[in-house]
Amino acid sequence: MIDAFKDDKNIFLKSDNGILICDDSFDALTKIKEQSVDMIFADPPYFLSNDGITCKSGKMVSVNKGNWDSGKDLKQKHEFNQKWIALCKKVLKDDGTIWICGTFHNIYSVGLALEEAGFKIINNITWQKTNPPPNLACKCFTHSTETILWAKKDIKKSKHIFNYKHMKEINDGKQMKDVWSGALTKPSEKKMGKHPTQKPEYLLERIILSSTNENDLILDPFCGSGTTCVVANRLNRKFIGIDNCKDYIEITKKRLEL
Repeated sequence: MIDAFKDDKNIFLKSDNGILICDDSFDALTKIKEQSVDMIFADPPYFLSNDGITCKSGKMVSVNKGNWDSGKDLKQKHEFNQKWIALCKKVLKDDGTIWICGTFHNIYSVGLALEEAGFKIINNITWQKTNPPPNLACKCFTHSTETILWAKKDIKKSKHIFNYKHMKEINDGKQMKDVWSGALTKPSEKKMGKHPTQKPEYLLERIILSSTNENDLILDPFCGSGTTCVVANRLNRKFIGIDNCKDYIEITKKRLEL
């Protein structure tokens, strides 16, 4: 049973392996026990909903994803990232690590906020999407990558987990590099409902297997439709997922029940 969360009021689902919390991330993070989490995966807002257009299934559609992703000015964006990263640091164990996804819209602020909060960046992973949507404006190169920062607390005694041998095994006996290629999320992973920024399960599987052991506790403070929770559960890890949208938490619950 997960005992790292101090308040039952906003728990949507509770099981032996994990907890889903429907609440504002800033509030929920203050109710998690300090230094109780082994690994954090975060896919925070990229703040790219600016009334532009993109291509989806061959059709021109709005790039807007919701109020949670609406554009902020530079100061607001950085203050947001500073706040949630500082809260995550409190609940992360000294030997734990944090992974954060982003694009150029937010990742430079995230990297600075990590260092300001006392983290040391271990790797800068480039996720190369093999089937990105085309660039409709034709005024720049096609956007086909996201950055995933992997960081640990910048303290002398920190000994983070890296399952080097396993990563080498699944990479045909060669050291795994920091550029990962793969397709966008498969339709089969969205059959319980769609989230506009849902990450593919193979991506979370690699992250979780590389930096955690069985029974470790994984936190996702912006869990969306729950890929982190689903993969953690399948790989015998414990999880805490937080999202302020009940519809997305419902999708996560359905995916966990499959």
